Amino acid sequence: MRAIRHRRRSIPALAALAAAAVAAPVLLTATPAAAHPREGGLAKELVEEVSARGAYRHLARFQQIADANGGNRAAGTPGHAASAAYVHDTLKKAGYQVSYQDFDIYEAHTKTEKTTVLGTGARELATAAFTFTKSTPAGGLAAPLALARVDETPGCTADDYRAGAFTGKIALVKRGACTFVEKQRAAAAAGAVGVIVYNHSGTTPVRGGFSSPDEGIIPSAGITLADGEALTAAAAQGEVSVRLDLDQEHVKKTTRNVIAETRGGRSDRVVTVGAHLDSVPEGPGINDNGSGSAGLLEVALKLADEGANKKGKGPANKVRFAWWSAEELGLLGSEHYVAQLSEKQKKDIALYLNFDMIASPNPVQFVYDGDDSDKTGAGAGPAGSAQIEALINGFLDKKAKPHEGSDFDGRSDYGPFIANGIPAGGTFTGAEGIKTAEQAKRYGGTAGAPYDPNYHGAGDNLKNLDLKAFDTNLDVIAHAVGTYAESLRSLGK
Repeated sequence: MRAIRHRRRSIPALAALAAAAVAAPVLLTATPAAAHPREGGLAKELVEEVSARGAYRHLARFQQIADANGGNRAAGTPGHAASAAYVHDTLKKAGYQVSYQDFDIYEAHTKTEKTTVLGTGARELATAAFTFTKSTPAGGLAAPLALARVDETPGCTADDYRAGAFTGKIALVKRGACTFVEKQRAAAAAGAVGVIVYNHSGTTPVRGGFSSPDEGIIPSAGITLADGEALTAAAAQGEVSVRLDLDQEHVKKTTRNVIAETRGGRSDRVVTVGAHLDSVPEGPGINDNGSGSAGLLEVALKLADEGANKKGKGPANKVRFAWWSAEELGLLGSEHYVAQLSEKQKKDIALYLNFDMIASPNPVQFVYDGDDSDKTGAGAGPAGSAQIEALINGFLDKKAKPHEGSDFDGRSDYGPFIANGIPAGGTFTGAEGIKTAEQAKRYGGTAGAPYDPNYHGAGDNLKNLDLKAFDTNLDVIAHAVGTYAESLRSLGK
């Protein structure tokens, strides 16, 4: 799951719907859509067959690959290439139609990242150059600071930048509420020649970035909350000038998605299931997102065992599994995939299921809030997303597994599908967020600690997983894939 650059779901009111049906007898006489002969059977079989024990072999292989390739499986590296080859070759042997989808990415190499407060008491601030920032001129960029307004959406819109006050200056902006791209664009539009974003919490500089070098239009970097507040206070008393010195090289590389689909099933009713395969450079990424990748791979293999690729035995609907690359760089693999689809191909995708981080060591069972019943964040997904959420929640309820909602906050690969009107859903078990006391009571684990203390770090390895959570989410994947492979009736299709 990519870092933020810019959760609490209740069970659907099925009882209320049933009561309404009883109160309106005419609904009871309606003729239901014809059921597929195996409807329900495939899902049950897949759930019985998949297990954390079986999928663990894939996790172990991803760890071995990382260990042999500098400790990571990041996009554009030998570690990711070996991971993609493992998935590709395993599925080809299982009879799937498998292909690679290559695309270009860029890698950022920072040589210099400095912010110096000029004048009396000159001092250097801890600074983190944004990924894919534009570099400053040699020797740095010296200019006065101009303060963007701090409100509920600090530095996000044009009215946060007083007209004429930012021309030729470096904008100082607080983190939060919108993407770093949006903050940078607003600052540049106001005339700023650079932007410094200070953190909203913690003691470290903001580590932000953009999806590609094309998005870096002015030099951009992050500093700490304490330094940002100190600069803000000083600038309120009079002019404060700084020198921003950034030197970053952008290297073009090629990486690839892996796409595998069943040989049979209706190609105009495609069930698409995805997980990102790349890690961050800092670690092997066994939870993020070896867990989702291994879960998909194991379910795909069990689906093949059920005859998915044999003539006359395949599912009613085509199932397409995808392992995305460069998610950690900004959902680049899934964005590339969706962008190259024709309008008809987009319409042929009945739904998208996403599984990113499903074995967090301090887990909460999150389900994407397709109907926006939590009234939090980005709102509901496209039509059909509510039904996907209900299917997953209903399955977890039958297994007596607690769960709660998670906003479609744009941090994983459902984003490009939702943006194109494709219903989406899925699960994850938490990233850097902090487990509450209430969640610890419901799920166990440690209150006040992150869901994954090793998120985006070297500790995200085979030793730091919750295999019970992994097993639960494998069952979720199996149930959803089995259900939708047989029938889309719950989506009204």
